[in-house]
Amino acid sequence: MSDITLHITDRQGKTHNALAPTDITMNLMEVVSSYELVQEGTIGICGGMAICTSCQCYITSNYELLEMGDDEDAILVEAFYVKDNSRLGGQIAITTSLNGFKLELAPE
Repeated sequence: MSDITLHITDRQGKTHNALAPTDITMNLMEVVSSYELVQEGTIGICGGMAICTSCQCYITSNYELLEMGDDEDAILVEAFYVKDNSRLGGQIAITTSLNGFKLELAPE
């Protein structure tokens, strides 16, 4: 098993170091949920289908991510609290290249 470390700043401004496995299919939203970094029922409402913005986060690392898909782009246009570095955590797969990745959860 190969784990990476993610640095996740929760909605209260506290940063958590989270270990995330790369040998199973997971995304950032699922890691946040598994560490219970938000109140239950406030993230991943659509199950990672890019039809809500409950997993919106701000990328604070200088990492090259896969380009945003059309669905993700379309839903973020309609979202609140969007910034230039906004992404949907449910659309970002956990890979070894994300080791040390930093993100901040957007307000609920």
